[in-house]
Amino acid sequence: MKVTSIWDLLTKCVLFLLFVAAGVGIFFWYLPLIQQNQRMRKEIAVLETEIRSEERLKKTLKTQTDSVLNDPRTVERLARERLVYARTNETIFVFDPPKQTR
Repeated sequence: MKVTSIWDLLTKCVLFLLFVAAGVGIFFWYLPLIQQNQRMRKEIAVLETEIRSEERLKKTLKTQTDSVLNDPRTVERLARERLVYARTNETIFVFDPPKQTR
């Protein structure tokens, strides 16, 4: 049976506490980087969502553009709706939008 002195026990405790203190110090040293990484990941997620939304908008606009360039019926419909054009012998009725009541 080995007898350990109080100094051996205290040395082991001090070394253990130094190891724990070093670990805590390293944690707090890297904490700002960890927080920055989390913020950047959230920002990336938001930006990816915006990218998907813009890609959907791009697809819609491309479809509309192709339709206007290649389909004469679309051009006619837009001229009738937006410019209030009419064919010969055609009467156009324009209605005011209804007033909103509270």
